[in-house]
Amino acid sequence: MQHQYVERETGQVKTETFQGDGFINFLYSSLRERSDYLFKILTDAKFTKILSFINYDIPITKKKLKQYIENMNINEEEMLDSIENIKTLRELFERKIRYWEYRPMNDDEGTVVSPCDAKCHVGSLMPNSLFFIKEKFFDTYELLGKLKWFDIFRDGDYAIFRLTPEKYHYNHCPVSGVVDDFYEIEGYYHSCNPLALISIENPYSKNKRVVTIINTNVSGGTKIGYVAMIEVVAMMIGDIAQCYSEYFYDLPKKIKEGIFLKKGQPKSLFRPGSSTTILFFEKNKINFCEDLIKNQKRRDVKSRFSFNLIDRIVETDLKVRSTIGFRI
Repeated sequence: MQHQYVERETGQVKTETFQGDGFINFLYSSLRERSDYLFKILTDAKFTKILSFINYDIPITKKKLKQYIENMNINEEEMLDSIENIKTLRELFERKIRYWEYRPMNDDEGTVVSPCDAKCHVGSLMPNSLFFIKEKFFDTYELLGKLKWFDIFRDGDYAIFRLTPEKYHYNHCPVSGVVDDFYEIEGYYHSCNPLALISIENPYSKNKRVVTIINTNVSGGTKIGYVAMIEVVAMMIGDIAQCYSEYFYDLPKKIKEGIFLKKGQPKSLFRPGSSTTILFFEKNKINFCEDLIKNQKRRDVKSRFSFNLIDRIVETDLKVRSTIGFRI
């Protein structure tokens, strides 16, 4: 089954190529139906670490590295370090880029920006909304894990960002504000392949994740209330390294309560594989960009996220630090 998305910069429809599509189809259909025990083993931390090592930690020749970069359409020019210093796919995956040059940002205080290079869709947490399709991917309370934050975001809005292996895998701060809460929730390592996501119930609520609650109603903040940033691991993602840097990638530090996060700055790094970042916003605090909403309504795009003739999702491929919405 084809999966297409809209390239934001050009408006063109692109077809996504998936790695290991056959294995994912086997794992989430045939094997899952026959052996729930084995399925759980293959989606836990140990198996993820083994897959990650095999795919990313074995030394690679310069020829194969060049081929990989070309096949995955990675822009070598934007990389901060030379590929001559790269010896494994992990080092390529965890690359730094000159984001200040290649990922420009609207500095207006009231803008909200994408936390990563990813395929994105946006929606509402209100059951009567046209874009209420979140229950296909997560249960809000289960995803957040704390009743306090569930009550705050109950009827708000959300944005989901699906990263694929070729992407730049640093997360950047989508807003400016002070960290009010920060915690991890244990879970599985389900794949972010659309075939897997539509085959299990609330997949993002089942995976291991890191939750950062940002209070933006502070001096220098974005002034849109609380924002939840949920970083979700996936198959072959062994860890999420918290490494906030106020300037470039300099002097990275751990995320903790009370720290001020500046919009557009590096916050964390996904280890190799595919992964997902989810943002929650309070009710009536943000208007999403019109192009993101229009793209989701397009009928000329084939999407694996088609649950029926009405409920379907078309993603937009966008860049980290690009504007996704504005303060109301």
